[in-house]
This record gives sequence, C-alpha cells and structure tokens, in this order.
Amino acid sequence: MTGHDYVTEADRELEETYEEPMSLAAYVDRIFENPTIASHASKYLLEAIEAAGTRTVVEEGEEKERYRFFDDPHNDGEHAILGNTEVLNGFVDDLRSIAAGRGKDEKIIWFEGPTATGKSELKRCLVNGLREYSKTPDGRRYTVEWNVTTAETGDRGLSYGVDPTAGDDQNWYESPVQVHPLSVFPEQVRSQLLADLNAELDDHVPVRIDTELDPFSREAYEFLEERYRREGSDDLFSAIADDEHLRVKNYVVDHGQGVGVLHSEDEGRPKERLVGSWMHGMLQELDSRGRKNPQAFSYDGVLSQGNGVLTIVEDAAQHADLLQKLLNVPDEQSVKLDKGIGMDVDTQLLIISNPDLEAQLNQHADRNGMDPLKALKRRLDKHRFGYLTNLSLETELIRRELANETEIWEAESYDELEARIREPVTTTIKGQDGDTRTREFAPHAIEAAALYAVVTRLDEENLPNGLDLVDKALIYDQGFLQEGDTRREKDEFDFDDDGNDGDHGIPVTYTRDTLAELLQTERDRHHPELDVENVVMPRDVLNSMAEGMANAPVFSTGERSEFENRVVPVKNYVFDQQESDVIEAIMHEKRVDEETVAEYVEHVYAWETDEPLYNDRGEEVEPDPLKMKLFEIEHLGRFSEDEYQGNLPRESVRNFRREKVITSLNRHAWEHRDEDFSAANVDLTAIPVIKSVLESHDWDDVSRTFEDFDPRQWDDPPSGTETAAVKESTIETMVAEFDYSAASAELTSRHVMGQVSYRWD
Repeated sequence: MTGHDYVTEADRELEETYEEPMSLAAYVDRIFENPTIASHASKYLLEAIEAAGTRTVVEEGEEKERYRFFDDPHNDGEHAILGNTEVLNGFVDDLRSIAAGRGKDEKIIWFEGPTATGKSELKRCLVNGLREYSKTPDGRRYTVEWNVTTAETGDRGLSYGVDPTAGDDQNWYESPVQVHPLSVFPEQVRSQLLADLNAELDDHVPVRIDTELDPFSREAYEFLEERYRREGSDDLFSAIADDEHLRVKNYVVDHGQGVGVLHSEDEGRPKERLVGSWMHGMLQELDSRGRKNPQAFSYDGVLSQGNGVLTIVEDAAQHADLLQKLLNVPDEQSVKLDKGIGMDVDTQLLIISNPDLEAQLNQHADRNGMDPLKALKRRLDKHRFGYLTNLSLETELIRRELANETEIWEAESYDELEARIREPVTTTIKGQDGDTRTREFAPHAIEAAALYAVVTRLDEENLPNGLDLVDKALIYDQGFLQEGDTRREKDEFDFDDDGNDGDHGIPVTYTRDTLAELLQTERDRHHPELDVENVVMPRDVLNSMAEGMANAPVFSTGERSEFENRVVPVKNYVFDQQESDVIEAIMHEKRVDEETVAEYVEHVYAWETDEPLYNDRGEEVEPDPLKMKLFEIEHLGRFSEDEYQGNLPRESVRNFRREKVITSLNRHAWEHRDEDFSAANVDLTAIPVIKSVLESHDWDDVSRTFEDFDPRQWDDPPSGTETAAVKESTIETMVAEFDYSAASAELTSRHVMGQVSYRWD
C-alpha cells in the first residue's frame, strides 16, 4: 500500500465511525428503530459486554461461560483479563440488576485484590471495549450541541469569546458532560416517550433516563427560551429545539468523553476531582447576569468525564476521602458544581483498589453501630480478584509479560492447551558487548515457572488423601486427574470450596522479573559446541525463583519459608514431563499404529458383547483370541503367558478387558448416544488404557525394544553402538516433533539419562 492508500483507509474508518449531526426529531425516530442507542449508562455498559458474546472455559476444574468482552477482543487481547471468570460474571449479574433498577441502584461496584491480579487490565479492557462498541451501529452514543449566537442582537451567548459573525460551524458547542439527548424534553413528555419506547423493547432491562439537562446546556436552553418567549413564539419548544440551535451528534466513548478515570496521582480538592473547577477569568468574559455562569466551569472532574457511561476511581485507597463524597451519587444521580448549581449524572461508578483500602474502611469497625464509614461500606459492592490458579492461564500470562504474546488461548480440547503450555520461548537480547544473541527457554521452562506460581497460591488445608498440590493444580486446569488407566473427574474429589486458593502466592511480576534476569545471565559454557549458554532449562527457572525470594521485599518471612518448601513436587513433576518426552522420542518409530489398536478394540468388544465382527471382505468372523493375547502381552506389557490358558484369558485378563476397555467404550457410547455408535468409529484416545498404548511408553518398553541400550553412555556414546544410534534418532525426533532445539534436546536428554542411569539395572 502507498501512503495515499493508508490515508484513504483511515478516512474510510472515520466515515464509518462518525455520523453527520441530526435534528432532535430525527434522533427520536432513530431510537425507535434501534433502542440500544438510547440506553442509560449501566444498560449501555451491560450491552457492550453482552454484544461480544461468550465462550466456554475451564477454571478451578469447572466449566464456566466467559464473556469475550473481558478478552479485549477489539484490541487483539492486549489487555485481556485472564481468569477470574466467576468474579467477572458476578460483576455482570450485578450490572444487570443495577441496569434494571432491581434494588442495587445505590451500589458502587468495587474491585479489590492483591497486586498483579489483573485489576489494571480491567480498566484498560473496559475503556477499549466501550470505545470500540461505540463505533458500531448498535453501540452509537449521542449527545447534544448548541448554537445560540445571535449576531443581530449583539449578544455573545455561548460564543466563548469567538466572533459571533464567524462561520456557523464555529458557534456550535457540545455538552461538556455528554448529556443524553432525551434530557432536552420536559419531564412529562420524556416519560411518555420512554414508556412508548420500552413498550416496543424486547428486553428485560428498560431504558431509564432520569437526568435533566446539564448546567451548560441548561444555560443555552434558558437563553433560547427567554428569547423566544419575548418574541411571543407559539411553538416555544420547537423554536428552542430547532436544528438551527440544537442538534444531536454522536461521539466515540473514550477517556474524558463518557469514561472518567481518576488516577492515583491526580490531585486537587474533592470538588475538583469530582466535577471540575471554576475558571475565574471566564466569569469576567461571559455575561453571567450577576451569578456564576456554568459556561465558565471546566467540567474536567471524573464524574463530568464519565457522565453517560462509566466512572472509574483507580487505586481508590489514594482517594479514600473522595469515596464518602460519592455516597449519594448512585442513588440521587446528582452532584453540585456550586451551592446553587447542581448537575444530574448518569454513570456507572466503579472503584479499584488493593487490599489496603479495606483496612482503611475497617479502622472504626470496633465501634459497631457508631462506625462513621458504615454508610460507605453499605454502598460498596465488592468483587475480589485473586491470583490465577490455572496452569494454562498462568503460562499464558507469563508469556504475555515476557514475550508480549497477546493472543487469547482457545482450544477444542485440553490436549491443545497442554501442547501450548510446554512450548519453548525464543527471544533475542543484546549483551553488554553490543552483540545480539538468541536465548531459548527450553520446553517446560515456562510451564515450570507457571506451575510453581500456581502451587504457591493453592490452599493445602483439607487436601484430599493421596493428592499433593501439583495434583490439585492439574485438576484445576484440566477438570480431571489421570492416574495410569484411571481418569478421575474433579467432582470425585472433596475440595474445600471456601478455601483460600488464589488469596496469596508468587505474583506474576516476580516471575517475569526472575525470567528476564535469567535471559541476561550468561549460562555455563561446559559444552560450547552446543551453544548452551543460550538455553534456560526448567531447573534453572525453579532454582532462581526459589533462591531469589530471600532478597525479594514482596514476600514476608513466612511466605518465603512456605513457598520454598513447595518447589520440590514441582521439580519432580517437570522432570516426569521431560522424561516422558525423551522416552517418547526414543520409541517414536516403535509406536503401535492406530489400525492395530483399533483391531484389538473391535475384537474385545465383539468378544464381550457378541456383536458381529467382519473381516476386510465383509465376512463375519469370530474374535481372535491369539490377536488379543499378543496385543496385551507385547503392546500393553501388562500380562505374561501365565495369565492365559493357551490363548484363552484367565480371570485377571477378563476383568481388565471388561473394566478398562469395555467400560470406557460404554461410557463413550453413552456420551455419543445420539450418533451412530460402533466400536469401529470410536475415538480410541477416549479410552485411557488405549490412549496410553498410543501415546506413552516406559523404560521397560525401551529396554525390551533396545536390548543393548545403556543410558550411562548417553553423554558420549561409543560410535557404532546401539546407544549412539538411539541417541542420534532421539535428538532428531525431539527437534522435529517436540519443539526442542538441538541444544535443549541434548541438555534435557542428558539430565534425564543422568537420573535414569542410577536405576537402570
């Protein structure tokens, strides 16, 4: 594309975003065609969230419906809020009650949680989502602008010092607080209009516009009303609302225009932070008729900017003095510019804080009924963000922080997520010598960091017997736990739903900083031919995270001790994953093909159920006991000749076939009962014991397949030996099939073989 093409594309986008101003009557006709554009603030925010749709996620081992709005879809996921789906759903439920006027109108929504839990992302996500929604046809947002310049009388009206004889477009002034266009109508007419609109609205949340004109617009309205009353106009409202004086225009919701954000560093008296301040120089310029003129007000306070959609108080503990001033805003929907000048506001109030705000609010709690903050606390509707307790989400978050990967992870099955969790990360850095070099976090390195962080956040009280915190983390992420041939669903475990999961633990910022330091640290150069100084291994990550806590001020003494003790099971789990990779790479060419497995399953199914079995020629045949026996001995590795009488299975084999194979097939048949089920078209990976045959091996398989293999020779195997041949093919497979580099494959396999060699005999 040329520079001109880019400019043309920008023109096209703005043309789709903005409309030409319209008359008030045209706007009313428009809202009867599309009522969503007239929504009040809380309803508008709710509609923006719902418009993005939902998707299904698994968090803490349970399926939940998640609003895509919080994935920041309009911004390619850059400020997505990962996890906390149940908290966000609770927020939307409350928002729905507020929008419908069902008893929560006076509530101020409060998001609280420890540092680095996504609260800042919530603010950015809300602003991004509202901005983009306001550019869509259903999300258009409108306000009014006025022109009362009357050159013939010499009255400067709303000219703000502009020459009244200037071009017409220079004399239009927009409501500084995005007042709703229907506020122009007298209250009785507006009520009838809304009743007619809601009667046609197929929605459980009616449109409610209870606000009057803002002071700036009221000044214009009264000026025009006085003028036309003096002239004896018969149609006074029509004269005031004539499109020569009043027109409706759309605006894009953004900071300062529909969204007000009060930052932690913002200063000023409460009145300034809330609504703005008087500009005394302007009072002298304007004809105020002996009083303060609302045209001379800045309207740069958080409520003024957020009027019409959303008001956010960020880091609310820094503005605790302001919160009490907000008490009556939600239920009375008004605030004062001055003693004599009030302003109606329609905005959804939302405050964000760390736990320190709650400590401030509870400072007088021991005074019981005499607590001066009781009224404020009653109006706060708290939603608590916690640390992520899902391995996949924490891995995704670390990759965002470390490598700026903002894509939202969506998967059809957990196998897809599992593959992403273990993926390496490669990045380029510049050393002190000025040279750039590529650094690799080996497969499972980011997974190790994420799992360790999650394990520190889990409550180990009332942990079910036989499980450790790694098991709990896996159940939370997958929704189940695979133990050999047995798959146990989360609801089979007795977890304490009132536990403290996610309340504290290693924050992602600590993990990110530790990993970033590892990138800059020169690795050992014991094997320069492998360029291993550029590889960060999982054990490097875990050691650095555990050792770095001693000097990290973010952790208390008790937390350091607790978290350091939790690293061992994580190391063991990660080693198991590395070991599995190496074994599968060794056995890659020796895996049983699906056709052989399918044949075994069909024969077992026919053997148990008396279902007919057909050969390739379509002829009905009997189940072959020899084929089943050979598969069970050679491929499953479960049984010996002693467990058969000839080719016929003894009790232990018969029980295995019924409990492990047939039961899984029956479960699959039940789950797919509306489909044409048969053993031939079943997904073999749905049967745990068969999945293990297709996808996993152990060292017994390696020893049985490669009789002369010796792991003690792995580092430097003698040429011409079976060990040398196995190593060469293993490294090639790890690189080609498992996302390893040659260096990380070498280091991982050496680490695994070093542990295996001790117990090889």
